[in-house]
Amino acid sequence: MTQHVDILALLKEAQSKPLTDPILAQLGIDLQKSTFTQGTSPTSGLTFYDLELGAKSLYPVLTPLRNLIPRVSGKGGIQAAWRAITGINVSGMRIGVSGGNRGGVQVVATADYTASYKGIGIESNVEFEAQYAAQGFDDVRAIAARTGLQSLMLGEEAMLLGGNTSLALGTTPTPTLSGSTTGGALAEQTWSVIAVALALDGVINGSVAGGIQSTITRTNADGSTDVFGGGAAARSAAATVATKGATGSIAASVAPVPGALGYAWFWGAAGAEVLGAITTINSVLITAAASGSQAAASLGAVDRSTSALSFDGLLTQAFKAGSGAYVYTMAPGTAGIGTPLTADGAGGIVEVDAVLKYMWDVYRLSPDTIWVNSQEALNISRKILAGNAASAYKFEISVTRDQLGGGFMARTYLNRFSMAGGSTLDIKVHPNLPAGTILFTTGTLPYPINNITNVMQVRTRQDYYQIEWPLRSRKYEYGVYADEVLQHYFPPSMALITNIANG
Repeated sequence: MTQHVDILALLKEAQSKPLTDPILAQLGIDLQKSTFTQGTSPTSGLTFYDLELGAKSLYPVLTPLRNLIPRVSGKGGIQAAWRAITGINVSGMRIGVSGGNRGGVQVVATADYTASYKGIGIESNVEFEAQYAAQGFDDVRAIAARTGLQSLMLGEEAMLLGGNTSLALGTTPTPTLSGSTTGGALAEQTWSVIAVALALDGVINGSVAGGIQSTITRTNADGSTDVFGGGAAARSAAATVATKGATGSIAASVAPVPGALGYAWFWGAAGAEVLGAITTINSVLITAAASGSQAAASLGAVDRSTSALSFDGLLTQAFKAGSGAYVYTMAPGTAGIGTPLTADGAGGIVEVDAVLKYMWDVYRLSPDTIWVNSQEALNISRKILAGNAASAYKFEISVTRDQLGGGFMARTYLNRFSMAGGSTLDIKVHPNLPAGTILFTTGTLPYPINNITNVMQVRTRQDYYQIEWPLRSRKYEYGVYADEVLQHYFPPSMALITNIANG
Protein backbone atom coordinates (compact mmCIF):
# COMPACT_ATOMS: atom_id res chain seq x y z
CA MET A 1 0.00 0.00 0.00
CA THR A 2 1.45 3.35 -1.02
CA GLN A 3 1.67 6.11 1.68
CA HIS A 4 1.28 9.70 0.47
CA VAL A 5 3.26 12.45 2.26
CA ASP A 6 2.07 16.08 2.29
CA ILE A 7 5.41 17.82 1.73
CA LEU A 8 3.86 21.34 2.02
CA ALA A 9 2.34 20.55 5.44
CA LEU A 10 5.67 19.21 6.72
CA LEU A 11 7.45 22.40 5.65
CA LYS A 12 4.92 24.59 7.41
CA GLU A 13 5.25 22.50 10.57
CA ALA A 14 9.04 22.83 10.50
CA GLN A 15 8.88 26.59 10.09
CA SER A 16 6.61 26.90 13.11
CA LYS A 17 9.10 25.11 15.38
CA PRO A 18 12.24 26.88 16.70
CA LEU A 19 15.55 25.72 15.26
CA THR A 20 17.42 24.11 18.11
CA ASP A 21 20.75 22.57 18.63
CA PRO A 22 21.07 20.10 21.54
CA ILE A 23 24.51 21.36 22.54
CA LEU A 24 23.52 25.10 22.37
CA ALA A 25 20.29 24.31 24.17
CA GLN A 26 22.32 22.84 27.05
CA LEU A 27 24.24 26.14 27.21
CA GLY A 28 20.98 28.14 27.39
CA ILE A 29 21.50 29.87 24.05
CA ASP A 30 18.34 30.64 22.10
CA LEU A 31 19.02 30.76 18.37
CA GLN A 32 15.79 32.68 17.81
CA LYS A 33 16.91 35.69 19.87
CA SER A 34 17.97 38.79 17.84
CA THR A 35 21.55 39.96 18.01
CA PHE A 36 20.52 43.68 18.26
CA THR A 37 17.15 45.19 19.17
CA GLN A 38 15.88 48.75 19.53
CA GLY A 39 16.27 49.89 23.10
CA THR A 40 13.27 50.63 25.27
CA SER A 41 14.85 53.88 26.50
CA PRO A 42 16.36 56.74 24.44
CA THR A 43 19.50 56.52 26.59
CA SER A 44 20.03 52.73 26.68
CA GLY A 45 21.48 50.23 24.22
CA LEU A 46 23.33 51.04 21.03
CA THR A 47 20.98 53.94 20.27
CA PHE A 48 21.89 57.35 18.93
CA TYR A 49 20.63 60.21 21.15
CA ASP A 50 19.11 62.72 18.73
CA LEU A 51 19.74 65.89 20.79
CA GLU A 52 19.79 69.18 18.92
CA LEU A 53 22.75 71.38 19.83
CA GLY A 54 22.09 74.50 21.86
CA ALA A 55 19.50 75.06 24.60
CA LYS A 56 16.26 76.69 23.45
CA SER A 57 15.40 79.92 25.30
CA LEU A 58 11.67 79.54 25.90
CA TYR A 59 10.91 82.49 28.18
CA PRO A 60 9.60 86.02 27.52
CA VAL A 61 11.75 89.11 27.98
CA LEU A 62 9.12 91.84 27.68
CA THR A 63 10.32 95.28 28.75
CA PRO A 64 8.16 97.89 26.96
CA LEU A 65 8.84 100.77 29.37
CA ARG A 66 12.58 100.08 29.48
CA ASN A 67 12.60 100.06 25.68
CA LEU A 68 10.56 103.27 25.49
CA ILE A 69 12.06 105.49 28.18
CA PRO A 70 15.24 107.33 27.12
CA ARG A 71 18.43 106.72 29.09
CA VAL A 72 20.74 109.64 29.87
CA SER A 73 24.02 109.89 31.73
CA GLY A 74 24.14 111.47 35.17
CA LYS A 75 26.88 113.69 36.50
CA GLY A 76 27.81 112.16 39.82
CA GLY A 77 26.32 112.97 43.22
CA ILE A 78 23.93 110.78 45.18
CA GLN A 79 20.73 112.04 43.61
CA ALA A 80 19.31 113.74 40.55
CA ALA A 81 17.96 117.20 41.39
CA TRP A 82 15.98 119.71 39.35
CA ARG A 83 13.79 122.75 39.78
CA ALA A 84 10.65 123.66 37.97
CA ILE A 85 8.24 126.54 37.46
CA THR A 86 4.90 124.88 38.07
CA GLY A 87 2.59 127.83 37.50
CA ILE A 88 2.58 131.47 36.42
CA ASN A 89 0.30 134.19 37.77
CA VAL A 90 -1.07 131.65 40.21
CA SER A 91 -2.88 134.37 42.17
CA GLY A 92 -4.95 135.27 39.12
CA MET A 93 -3.74 138.87 38.95
CA ARG A 94 -5.94 140.85 36.52
CA ILE A 95 -4.09 142.42 33.63
CA GLY A 96 -6.06 145.62 33.07
CA VAL A 97 -4.10 148.82 33.85
CA SER A 98 -5.10 152.45 34.31
CA GLY A 99 -3.54 155.26 32.34
CA GLY A 100 0.04 156.05 33.30
CA ASN A 101 0.19 153.31 35.96
CA ARG A 102 1.96 149.98 36.10
CA GLY A 103 0.23 146.58 36.34
CA GLY A 104 0.07 144.23 39.30
CA VAL A 105 2.90 141.82 40.10
CA GLN A 106 2.31 138.19 39.24
CA VAL A 107 3.14 135.32 41.56
CA VAL A 108 5.07 132.37 40.08
CA ALA A 109 5.01 128.92 41.70
CA THR A 110 8.23 126.89 41.80
CA ALA A 111 9.20 123.49 43.19
CA ASP A 112 12.37 121.51 43.90
CA TYR A 113 12.61 117.83 43.04
CA THR A 114 15.09 115.08 43.89
CA ALA A 115 15.41 111.39 43.06
CA SER A 116 18.08 109.25 44.71
CA TYR A 117 20.18 106.87 42.62
CA LYS A 118 19.78 103.16 43.33
CA GLY A 119 22.00 100.25 42.38
CA ILE A 120 20.37 97.27 40.66
CA GLY A 121 22.02 93.95 39.91
CA ILE A 122 21.81 90.19 39.79
CA GLU A 123 24.36 87.36 39.79
CA SER A 124 24.89 84.04 38.03
CA ASN A 125 27.50 81.30 38.37
CA VAL A 126 28.74 78.25 36.50
CA GLU A 127 30.54 75.35 38.18
CA PHE A 128 33.60 73.96 36.41
CA GLU A 129 31.88 70.58 36.10
CA ALA A 130 28.84 72.22 34.47
CA GLN A 131 31.12 73.69 31.81
CA TYR A 132 32.85 70.33 31.26
CA ALA A 133 29.51 68.55 30.94
CA ALA A 134 28.15 71.08 28.42
CA GLN A 135 31.09 70.86 26.02
CA GLY A 136 29.86 70.16 22.52
CA PHE A 137 26.29 71.13 23.47
CA ASP A 138 26.27 74.81 24.48
CA ASP A 139 28.34 77.57 26.07
CA VAL A 140 26.91 77.70 29.59
CA ARG A 141 29.14 80.61 30.60
CA ALA A 142 27.72 82.72 27.78
CA ILE A 143 24.21 81.63 28.78
CA ALA A 144 24.88 82.69 32.38
CA ALA A 145 25.97 86.14 31.23
CA ARG A 146 23.05 86.56 28.82
CA THR A 147 20.35 85.38 31.19
CA GLY A 148 21.77 87.58 33.94
CA LEU A 149 21.33 90.68 31.77
CA GLN A 150 17.85 89.59 30.73
CA SER A 151 16.81 88.97 34.33
CA LEU A 152 18.12 92.39 35.31
CA MET A 153 16.10 94.02 32.54
CA LEU A 154 12.95 92.18 33.60
CA GLY A 155 13.40 93.31 37.19
CA GLU A 156 14.15 96.84 36.01
CA GLU A 157 10.90 96.87 34.00
CA ALA A 158 8.86 96.05 37.09
CA MET A 159 10.71 98.73 39.06
CA LEU A 160 10.16 101.34 36.34
CA LEU A 161 6.47 100.56 36.50
CA GLY A 162 5.90 100.32 40.24
CA GLY A 163 9.09 100.45 42.29
CA ASN A 164 8.31 101.92 45.70
CA THR A 165 10.81 103.49 48.04
CA SER A 166 8.71 106.34 49.47
CA LEU A 167 4.97 105.60 49.45
CA ALA A 168 4.20 103.61 52.57
CA LEU A 169 0.76 102.01 52.53
CA GLY A 170 0.57 102.05 56.33
CA THR A 171 -1.81 99.84 58.25
CA THR A 172 -4.57 98.24 56.22
CA PRO A 173 -8.06 99.34 57.34
CA THR A 174 -10.14 96.89 59.33
CA PRO A 175 -12.44 94.87 57.05
CA THR A 176 -16.20 95.36 57.04
CA LEU A 177 -17.95 91.97 57.06
CA SER A 178 -21.41 90.76 56.19
CA GLY A 179 -22.32 87.13 56.79
CA SER A 180 -24.95 85.16 54.89
CA THR A 181 -26.51 81.74 55.36
CA THR A 182 -26.34 81.08 51.62
CA GLY A 183 -23.93 81.45 48.71
CA GLY A 184 -21.09 79.27 49.92
CA ALA A 185 -19.91 76.26 51.88
CA LEU A 186 -18.70 77.84 55.12
CA ALA A 187 -19.27 75.81 58.24
CA GLU A 188 -21.21 77.29 61.12
CA GLN A 189 -18.77 79.21 63.30
CA THR A 190 -17.39 82.64 64.10
CA TRP A 191 -14.96 83.65 61.36
CA SER A 192 -12.08 86.10 61.68
CA VAL A 193 -10.94 88.05 58.58
CA ILE A 194 -7.69 90.04 58.12
CA ALA A 195 -6.72 92.09 55.06
CA VAL A 196 -3.30 93.24 53.79
CA ALA A 197 -2.95 95.99 51.15
CA LEU A 198 -0.30 95.26 48.51
CA ALA A 199 1.96 97.47 46.39
CA LEU A 200 2.95 96.29 42.90
CA ASP A 201 5.85 94.19 44.22
CA GLY A 202 3.49 92.39 46.58
CA VAL A 203 0.92 91.68 43.88
CA ILE A 204 3.20 90.33 41.17
CA ASN A 205 5.22 88.17 43.58
CA GLY A 206 2.32 86.92 45.70
CA SER A 207 0.06 83.89 45.30
CA VAL A 208 -2.37 81.99 47.48
CA ALA A 209 -0.23 78.86 47.27
CA GLY A 210 3.10 80.60 47.83
CA GLY A 211 1.96 83.41 50.12
CA ILE A 212 2.81 87.10 50.10
CA GLN A 213 6.13 88.62 51.08
CA SER A 214 6.41 91.08 53.92
CA THR A 215 9.96 91.37 55.24
CA ILE A 216 12.51 89.90 52.83
CA THR A 217 15.92 88.82 54.09
CA ARG A 218 18.23 88.05 51.17
CA THR A 219 21.64 86.44 51.41
CA ASN A 220 23.82 87.85 48.62
CA ALA A 221 26.54 86.20 46.54
CA ASP A 222 29.28 87.71 48.72
CA GLY A 223 27.69 86.46 51.93
CA SER A 224 26.26 89.84 52.93
CA THR A 225 22.59 90.23 53.86
CA ASP A 226 19.97 92.76 52.79
CA VAL A 227 16.64 93.25 54.54
CA PHE A 228 13.87 95.12 52.71
CA GLY A 229 10.13 95.28 52.21
CA GLY A 230 8.30 92.90 49.89
CA GLY A 231 5.39 95.19 49.05
CA ALA A 232 2.92 94.37 51.85
CA ALA A 233 1.31 96.91 54.17
CA ALA A 234 0.85 96.22 57.85
CA ARG A 235 -1.99 93.76 58.32
CA SER A 236 -5.36 95.02 59.43
CA ALA A 237 -7.00 94.36 62.73
CA ALA A 238 -9.15 91.25 62.67
CA ALA A 239 -12.89 91.56 62.08
CA THR A 240 -15.27 88.77 63.03
CA VAL A 241 -18.67 87.56 61.87
CA ALA A 242 -20.69 84.43 62.60
CA THR A 243 -22.24 82.19 59.95
CA LYS A 244 -25.08 79.70 60.38
CA GLY A 245 -25.67 76.32 58.78
CA ALA A 246 -23.28 74.71 56.28
CA THR A 247 -23.81 76.94 53.22
CA GLY A 248 -22.64 80.28 54.60
CA SER A 249 -20.64 83.03 52.87
CA ILE A 250 -19.01 86.30 53.91
CA ALA A 251 -18.77 89.54 51.97
CA ALA A 252 -15.62 91.40 53.08
CA SER A 253 -14.34 94.82 52.06
CA VAL A 254 -11.90 97.51 53.20
CA ALA A 255 -11.66 101.19 52.43
CA PRO A 256 -9.46 101.60 49.30
CA VAL A 257 -5.83 102.27 50.26
CA PRO A 258 -4.10 104.98 48.16
CA GLY A 259 -1.26 103.34 46.27
CA ALA A 260 -2.51 99.78 46.73
CA LEU A 261 -2.83 97.62 43.62
CA GLY A 262 -4.21 94.56 45.38
CA TYR A 263 -5.32 93.05 48.68
CA ALA A 264 -4.50 89.77 50.38
CA TRP A 265 -7.27 88.16 52.45
CA PHE A 266 -6.79 85.84 55.43
CA TRP A 267 -9.62 84.07 57.24
CA GLY A 268 -10.30 81.27 59.70
CA ALA A 269 -10.79 80.94 63.43
CA ALA A 270 -9.55 83.88 65.50
CA GLY A 271 -5.77 83.69 65.73
CA ALA A 272 -5.56 81.03 63.00
CA GLU A 273 -6.33 83.08 59.89
CA VAL A 274 -4.61 81.82 56.72
CA LEU A 275 -4.34 83.23 53.21
CA GLY A 276 -7.32 82.44 51.03
CA ALA A 277 -7.46 85.06 48.26
CA ILE A 278 -5.61 87.91 46.54
CA THR A 279 -7.80 90.44 44.76
CA THR A 280 -7.18 93.55 42.68
CA ILE A 281 -10.26 95.26 44.09
CA ASN A 282 -10.89 96.20 47.71
CA SER A 283 -13.30 93.37 48.48
CA VAL A 284 -13.76 89.61 48.35
CA LEU A 285 -16.62 87.12 48.63
CA ILE A 286 -15.58 84.29 50.95
CA THR A 287 -17.43 81.05 50.17
CA ALA A 288 -15.15 78.31 51.51
CA ALA A 289 -12.35 77.67 53.97
CA ALA A 290 -9.07 79.33 53.00
CA SER A 291 -6.96 77.12 50.73
CA GLY A 292 -3.56 78.67 51.43
CA SER A 293 -1.12 77.83 54.20
CA GLN A 294 0.43 81.21 55.08
CA ALA A 295 -0.74 82.47 58.46
CA ALA A 296 -1.57 86.14 58.92
CA ALA A 297 0.37 86.07 62.19
CA SER A 298 3.57 85.28 60.27
CA LEU A 299 3.51 88.71 58.61
CA GLY A 300 4.05 90.70 61.76
CA ALA A 301 2.44 94.08 62.32
CA VAL A 302 4.95 96.29 60.49
CA ASP A 303 4.37 98.08 57.17
CA ARG A 304 6.76 96.55 54.63
CA SER A 305 5.23 98.05 51.48
CA THR A 306 8.36 100.03 50.57
CA SER A 307 11.92 98.98 49.77
CA ALA A 308 14.99 101.08 50.45
CA LEU A 309 16.68 99.27 47.54
CA SER A 310 14.19 100.52 44.92
CA PHE A 311 13.52 103.82 43.22
CA ASP A 312 9.99 105.12 42.71
CA GLY A 313 8.36 103.87 39.52
CA LEU A 314 5.65 105.53 37.45
CA LEU A 315 2.75 104.17 39.49
CA THR A 316 4.26 105.31 42.77
CA GLN A 317 5.11 108.77 41.44
CA ALA A 318 1.53 109.16 40.21
CA PHE A 319 -0.03 107.86 43.45
CA LYS A 320 2.02 110.07 45.79
CA ALA A 321 0.17 112.89 47.49
CA GLY A 322 0.93 116.22 45.86
CA SER A 323 2.07 114.69 42.57
CA GLY A 324 -0.74 116.39 40.64
CA ALA A 325 -1.53 113.17 38.77
CA TYR A 326 -5.23 112.38 38.55
CA VAL A 327 -6.25 109.18 40.34
CA TYR A 328 -9.76 107.92 39.61
CA THR A 329 -10.80 105.25 42.12
CA MET A 330 -13.76 103.11 41.13
CA ALA A 331 -16.58 102.84 43.67
CA PRO A 332 -16.36 99.70 45.85
CA GLY A 333 -19.71 98.39 44.66
CA THR A 334 -20.94 95.01 45.87
CA ALA A 335 -18.34 93.19 47.95
CA GLY A 336 -16.58 90.56 45.88
CA ILE A 337 -17.92 92.01 42.63
CA GLY A 338 -16.84 95.65 42.62
CA THR A 339 -17.52 98.22 39.90
CA PRO A 340 -16.37 97.66 36.30
CA LEU A 341 -15.75 100.29 33.64
CA THR A 342 -18.87 101.90 32.21
CA ALA A 343 -19.70 102.04 28.49
CA ASP A 344 -21.13 105.42 27.49
CA GLY A 345 -23.29 103.95 24.71
CA ALA A 346 -21.46 105.92 22.04
CA GLY A 347 -18.28 103.90 21.59
CA GLY A 348 -16.50 105.35 24.61
CA ILE A 349 -15.89 104.64 28.29
CA VAL A 350 -17.19 107.01 30.97
CA GLU A 351 -14.21 106.74 33.33
CA VAL A 352 -11.58 107.08 30.59
CA ASP A 353 -13.32 110.20 29.25
CA ALA A 354 -13.46 111.64 32.78
CA VAL A 355 -9.68 111.25 33.08
CA LEU A 356 -8.99 112.78 29.68
CA LYS A 357 -11.34 115.70 30.34
CA TYR A 358 -9.69 116.40 33.70
CA MET A 359 -6.20 116.40 32.19
CA TRP A 360 -7.29 118.87 29.54
CA ASP A 361 -9.30 121.11 31.88
CA VAL A 362 -6.58 121.36 34.51
CA TYR A 363 -3.29 120.96 32.59
CA ARG A 364 -4.24 121.53 28.93
CA LEU A 365 -2.59 118.35 27.79
CA SER A 366 -3.48 114.98 26.34
CA PRO A 367 -1.75 111.69 27.20
CA ASP A 368 -0.64 109.48 24.33
CA THR A 369 -0.62 105.96 25.83
CA ILE A 370 -3.02 103.89 27.92
CA TRP A 371 -1.27 100.98 29.69
CA VAL A 372 -3.54 98.10 30.68
CA ASN A 373 -3.58 94.53 31.89
CA SER A 374 -4.93 91.88 29.51
CA GLN A 375 -8.19 91.85 31.52
CA GLU A 376 -8.73 95.58 31.00
CA ALA A 377 -7.70 95.35 27.34
CA LEU A 378 -10.48 92.81 26.83
CA ASN A 379 -13.02 94.77 28.85
CA ILE A 380 -12.25 98.04 27.05
CA SER A 381 -12.75 96.33 23.70
CA ARG A 382 -16.06 94.85 24.83
CA LYS A 383 -17.31 98.16 26.24
CA ILE A 384 -16.53 99.95 23.01
CA LEU A 385 -18.10 97.25 20.87
CA ALA A 386 -21.22 97.23 23.07
CA GLY A 387 -21.93 100.93 22.35
CA ASN A 388 -25.38 101.69 21.02
CA ALA A 389 -24.40 104.36 18.52
CA ALA A 390 -23.84 102.47 15.26
CA SER A 391 -22.37 105.58 13.69
CA ALA A 392 -19.46 105.39 16.12
CA TYR A 393 -17.89 102.50 14.22
CA LYS A 394 -16.44 101.84 10.85
CA PHE A 395 -16.02 98.17 9.98
CA GLU A 396 -13.96 96.98 7.04
CA ILE A 397 -14.59 93.31 6.24
CA SER A 398 -12.57 91.38 3.68
CA VAL A 399 -13.72 87.89 2.75
CA THR A 400 -11.27 85.67 0.85
CA ARG A 401 -12.17 82.15 -0.32
CA ASP A 402 -15.14 82.02 2.02
CA GLN A 403 -12.94 82.78 5.06
CA LEU A 404 -13.95 85.43 7.59
CA GLY A 405 -11.76 86.32 10.55
CA GLY A 406 -13.33 86.79 13.97
CA GLY A 407 -12.41 88.88 16.98
CA PHE A 408 -12.25 92.56 17.88
CA MET A 409 -9.50 94.49 19.64
CA ALA A 410 -9.46 98.18 20.53
CA ARG A 411 -5.91 99.32 19.83
CA THR A 412 -6.48 103.08 20.14
CA TYR A 413 -8.82 105.45 21.96
CA LEU A 414 -9.99 108.83 20.72
CA ASN A 415 -9.45 111.74 23.10
CA ARG A 416 -12.02 114.41 22.32
CA PHE A 417 -10.41 116.95 24.64
CA SER A 418 -7.47 118.53 22.86
CA MET A 419 -6.57 121.60 20.82
CA ALA A 420 -6.44 119.43 17.71
CA GLY A 421 -10.12 118.63 18.10
CA GLY A 422 -9.27 115.01 18.83
CA SER A 423 -6.12 113.00 19.44
CA THR A 424 -5.45 109.26 19.47
CA LEU A 425 -4.09 107.28 22.42
CA ASP A 426 -2.42 103.92 21.92
CA ILE A 427 -3.71 101.09 24.12
CA LYS A 428 -0.85 98.81 25.20
CA VAL A 429 -0.88 95.69 27.36
CA HIS A 430 1.87 95.74 29.99
CA PRO A 431 3.18 92.38 31.27
CA ASN A 432 3.52 93.56 34.90
CA LEU A 433 0.48 95.78 35.33
CA PRO A 434 -2.10 93.99 37.51
CA ALA A 435 -5.74 93.73 36.58
CA GLY A 436 -7.84 96.53 38.04
CA THR A 437 -5.49 99.41 37.18
CA ILE A 438 -5.05 101.59 34.09
CA LEU A 439 -2.09 103.95 33.66
CA PHE A 440 -2.05 106.96 31.33
CA THR A 441 1.32 108.42 30.25
CA THR A 442 2.37 111.40 28.18
CA GLY A 443 5.43 111.48 25.97
CA THR A 444 5.46 115.16 24.98
CA LEU A 445 4.38 118.28 26.85
CA PRO A 446 2.56 120.91 24.77
CA TYR A 447 4.17 123.74 26.73
CA PRO A 448 6.55 126.23 25.02
CA ILE A 449 10.15 126.61 26.23
CA ASN A 450 9.73 123.94 28.89
CA ASN A 451 13.41 122.88 28.80
CA ILE A 452 12.31 119.25 28.90
CA THR A 453 13.72 116.96 26.26
CA ASN A 454 12.23 113.84 27.83
CA VAL A 455 9.15 113.94 30.05
CA MET A 456 10.49 110.81 31.73
CA GLN A 457 13.97 109.35 31.56
CA VAL A 458 16.29 106.89 33.26
CA ARG A 459 19.25 108.84 34.59
CA THR A 460 22.27 106.64 35.13
CA ARG A 461 25.43 107.18 37.12
CA GLN A 462 26.59 103.94 35.51
CA ASP A 463 24.63 102.11 32.83
CA TYR A 464 24.67 98.31 32.43
CA TYR A 465 28.00 96.66 33.15
CA GLN A 466 29.10 93.07 33.75
CA ILE A 467 31.72 91.80 36.16
CA GLU A 468 33.42 88.40 35.97
CA TRP A 469 34.57 88.05 39.55
CA PRO A 470 38.00 86.63 40.48
CA LEU A 471 37.92 82.90 41.15
CA ARG A 472 37.38 82.00 44.78
CA SER A 473 36.27 78.41 44.13
CA ARG A 474 35.92 76.10 41.15
CA LYS A 475 33.04 78.20 39.92
CA TYR A 476 32.80 81.10 37.45
CA GLU A 477 30.79 83.98 38.92
CA TYR A 478 29.20 86.85 37.01
CA GLY A 479 27.37 90.00 38.09
CA VAL A 480 25.31 92.35 35.93
CA TYR A 481 24.64 95.78 37.38
CA ALA A 482 23.52 99.36 36.74
CA ASP A 483 23.16 102.46 38.90
CA GLU A 484 20.19 104.64 38.01
CA VAL A 485 16.98 106.42 38.91
CA LEU A 486 13.74 107.16 37.10
CA GLN A 487 13.05 110.87 36.61
CA HIS A 488 9.57 112.08 35.74
CA TYR A 489 9.61 115.83 35.25
CA PHE A 490 5.84 116.34 35.25
CA PRO A 491 3.80 113.70 37.14
CA PRO A 492 0.53 115.57 36.36
CA SER A 493 0.96 114.29 32.80
CA MET A 494 0.12 110.82 34.20
CA ALA A 495 -3.23 109.53 35.44
CA LEU A 496 -4.61 106.34 36.97
CA ILE A 497 -7.89 104.49 37.17
CA THR A 498 -7.80 101.95 40.01
CA ASN A 499 -10.02 99.44 41.80
CA ILE A 500 -11.57 98.35 38.49
CA ALA A 501 -13.67 95.20 38.68
CA ASN A 502 -13.71 92.62 35.92
CA GLY A 503 -16.67 92.96 33.62
